[in-house]
Amino acid sequence: MYSSEVRERDGIEIDVKGKGNMKTFAAIDVGSYELAMKIVEISAKNGIKVIDHIRHRIDLGTDTFAKGKISNERVDELCRVLREYNEIMQSYKVDDYKAYGTSAIRETENTMIVLDQIAQRTGITIEVLSNSEQRFLDYKSIASGGDSFNRIIEKGTAIVDIGGGSIQISLFDKDTLVTTQNMRMGVLRLQEQLGKLNIRPEQNESMLDEIISSQLAVFRKLYLKDRAIENIIVVDDYISAVVGKNVAGLEHTSVEASAMDKFLERVRAKSVQEVSRILGMPEENVPLLFISGILLNRVAKVMGARMIWAPGVSLCDGMAYEYGEKHKLIKANHDFEQDIIACAQNISKRYMGSRRRSETLEQIALTIYDSMKKVHGLGKRERLLLRIATLLHDCGKYISLVNLGECSYNIIMSTEIIGLSHVEREIVANVVKYNHMDFEYYEAMGTDGALDKKDYLTIAKLTAILKIANGLDRSHKQKFRNIKTSLKEEQLIITVDASLDITLEKGLFSKRAEFFEEVYSVRPVIRQKS
Repeated sequence: MYSSEVRERDGIEIDVKGKGNMKTFAAIDVGSYELAMKIVEISAKNGIKVIDHIRHRIDLGTDTFAKGKISNERVDELCRVLREYNEIMQSYKVDDYKAYGTSAIRETENTMIVLDQIAQRTGITIEVLSNSEQRFLDYKSIASGGDSFNRIIEKGTAIVDIGGGSIQISLFDKDTLVTTQNMRMGVLRLQEQLGKLNIRPEQNESMLDEIISSQLAVFRKLYLKDRAIENIIVVDDYISAVVGKNVAGLEHTSVEASAMDKFLERVRAKSVQEVSRILGMPEENVPLLFISGILLNRVAKVMGARMIWAPGVSLCDGMAYEYGEKHKLIKANHDFEQDIIACAQNISKRYMGSRRRSETLEQIALTIYDSMKKVHGLGKRERLLLRIATLLHDCGKYISLVNLGECSYNIIMSTEIIGLSHVEREIVANVVKYNHMDFEYYEAMGTDGALDKKDYLTIAKLTAILKIANGLDRSHKQKFRNIKTSLKEEQLIITVDASLDITLEKGLFSKRAEFFEEVYSVRPVIRQKS
């Protein structure tokens, strides 16, 4: 079809009649330097089975990172290939598809125009992932490995996700996600920076080392400290393709970290043409392979890692996993929601949040949320957002006790919470903000367009609940025990067992109750057991 395409097919014929509990799904990744599509069969019996994998090399990232826009020529090429992908999907009679754009689409100045053109010219609708959503899907693709993944993260582990525009480093300690940080030094961005320096080719590695080492030094100081990292799990399109081949010293899906030095030495000693022939990859990919190798090697040395594991997964695998999970075709073998919660807990800890106070707020808020299901009409995802809001409810006090609401909002919006979209993070940030401030109505909120009216109503409903929960623990002394709630006609009866004086809580409850009643037309009432 086209010279830069890589196509993998195992010759399986699809029986589109009588599929039963099986779905044929297409996952399309519009990446910074490659357009990939995987056609998969997903069933409860066989899990996820790849039946076709098409990849087309297209350099969208260089346009975006250097000029801020994707050129018309690149858009034309993208549309042409996507039309062919659409034909392939039709030939397989796929039940559904998802197409996601990452940093090259996300960072271009005219994203909406490009997406509209693509939809009109190809019939394929592309959704743009936030960085945290993209990395979470990559993370899901790794976790789909099951027991091997869970076994590896029992020890200190870092997932190093190398993209075209940035890298993401996520640290695990005793199978708990402790932090995840993004750094703008992806392979295409680094290549573009080197191109601007006007230096000799032999100077490239030393310049890369300076750029990478300076950022990693800051990461180490802030997040690594004395944490022992034994394993690195790498997700990329270059080193991952090499690990597992009996070439250049990298022979298994997991290798000792010291093997990277030997690998880089052998790549240095050969021409681009020789490396391309030996590794079976296009010549234009070889410089990016070298950059990816240097990045991974420097990260491994900074962390003192012993082993590198390359599961060979991609964003498309994460998309397929999420689709199968959503349609109850496969069962999750890892608690991803707990990873999101752990991430929020660590942000709270970084800003000196009170864990005991957060746990009290969480218990009260979720009890109210669950008793109001028929009234608020929200779901499991919004319940998770409320949990995160309770964990981060006072993070702004680290900066200011006076402007607590605004400072909390700014911290949350400036801090990545893996697994949440930009809109979800903004919902959490606003709920926390208006927990401490008077609520602003939609017309006065002055959103930048990211939030629609449905999101605004979600903010109002969650804020009303958090305000009540906060009011029930106004003294921060966790006075209430065994809180129970029941919805009776136009009242939410909150029954509390309190051995201490709750005059303060009752006295300050009125204003918070007014906003709750405005949102739900239900009046919260405190009843104390004698």
